[in-house]
Amino acid sequence: MKHWNSDCPCCGEALRGAWNRRRFLAAAGGGALGLSVARFAFAEDVPTIAYESVPDLLRLPPDLYLGEVSGVALNSKGHIFVLHRGNTTGPAYGAAAAQLLEFDADGNYLREIGHNLYAWSFAHTVKVDVQDNVWVTDKGSDMVIKFTPEGRVDMVFGRKQEASDEDTAPLKHPNPPLPARDGFFRQVTDVAWDAAGNAYISDGYINSRVAKVDRDGNWLKSWGERGTGPGQFHTPHSIAVDAGGSVYVGDRSNRRIQVFDGEGTFLRQFTIDAPVPPDAKPAIGDMPDEATLAAGTFAPGAPWAICFSPPPNQFLYVSDGFPGRIYKLTLEGKLLGMLGRSGKRLKQFGWIHEMACPAPNVLFVAELLNWRVQKLLLQS
Repeated sequence: MKHWNSDCPCCGEALRGAWNRRRFLAAAGGGALGLSVARFAFAEDVPTIAYESVPDLLRLPPDLYLGEVSGVALNSKGHIFVLHRGNTTGPAYGAAAAQLLEFDADGNYLREIGHNLYAWSFAHTVKVDVQDNVWVTDKGSDMVIKFTPEGRVDMVFGRKQEASDEDTAPLKHPNPPLPARDGFFRQVTDVAWDAAGNAYISDGYINSRVAKVDRDGNWLKSWGERGTGPGQFHTPHSIAVDAGGSVYVGDRSNRRIQVFDGEGTFLRQFTIDAPVPPDAKPAIGDMPDEATLAAGTFAPGAPWAICFSPPPNQFLYVSDGFPGRIYKLTLEGKLLGMLGRSGKRLKQFGWIHEMACPAPNVLFVAELLNWRVQKLLLQS
């Protein structure tokens, strides 16, 4: 067993050394990622962004509790939609864990949407489109559900396994994955839209692709496969579309963000490179060793969640799992600032799984480990 202690100077130095070696290999086009990426200077002098967290943001009824909060989104009225892995039913393994709640702009509880919905299995993300339709991705049922603003099901994408089928069971993770099928998903992760109303769906933990459907729900195309090259993915975990129609994919296990046009043509990719603080601690578990860093998910800068602030002057915000920070970037990938660290108190984070960016300096973040949503007010 390796000795790891984030308060130990030798361990902090070893972790930073491992990360710097991995950065060097990636920059050279080899090593764990095998990438050739657009790269900016190693950000030793990136400013820290000052911020506050609004206390007591959400007011729930006395008998309602949040579980792991996997998603948060806002509509045009400022209402807050929270997707969480609560309301659990069934055995400890294979339980249905998904519930969608709506709060007003002041954090007062309004309603539950989709109580006992057939698609609920294991909550992943929630998004709201420009017409205030609410979209949910469910990793457990492999489905995407579009709700009207009134909370009724409007469109259904994908199909979950039938309970009566002999082979119904948790999905396997073969490498390479089984061929993807039009209209079906395998552990779907997120959704975003362009100005024409086309939806882009990141799919996901197994299929490693992006699907495109039109505003009427017609399947148009998909692109991507498992791999490390441009246009390939390893856990496309979060997706967003900028005001110009470019599609940004948080390619988490490859520790990069890839950018495409609306037809799936690869445009560019970039990584987030910032020093790991000597006192960094993981939100849970051991300090990551070189094997963990190489796996990508818990490498610093690996994109767990991405979101854009509103136009005309958009910024890209990105969160990682370790060391538990949020990064502010230009749309070209230049790192402008960063904030936060892992922990359990306000202004600290426990695995930010989704973010909403309603204003240039306002962020809502959904945390898995801390079972909460924080509203952050950035001071720059």
